[in-house]
Amino acid sequence: MTNGKFDLEERTQGFGELVLSLVQTIRITPITTPLVNQLVRSATSIGANYMEADGAESKKDFLHKIGICKKEAKETCHWLRMVAFTVPETKERCRILWKESHELVLIFSAINKKR
Repeated sequence: MTNGKFDLEERTQGFGELVLSLVQTIRITPITTPLVNQLVRSATSIGANYMEADGAESKKDFLHKIGICKKEAKETCHWLRMVAFTVPETKERCRILWKESHELVLIFSAINKKR
């Protein structure tokens, strides 16, 4: 990682891609369908909201969007845990993704505290 702004953009987008790769391996059932839908929404929203924060029109707007990034990352942790419980064969991949999502929560928390 060399440029913080670029790295976080790449990191959030890469994270979303990894989650998309994970969910493509999950057999869709009445139980997994809502879990997968929620996980995809929250995980991909992190990067989308970071892109919006990067183009914010004011400091207040920036902090608001970063706060949404943090909330979406926390929600993603929840859905990863639910998927790992429901689809045990994904447990290790979910654990790795959970760790990354948690690190994103910490990063966005630190950004909010610095501003």
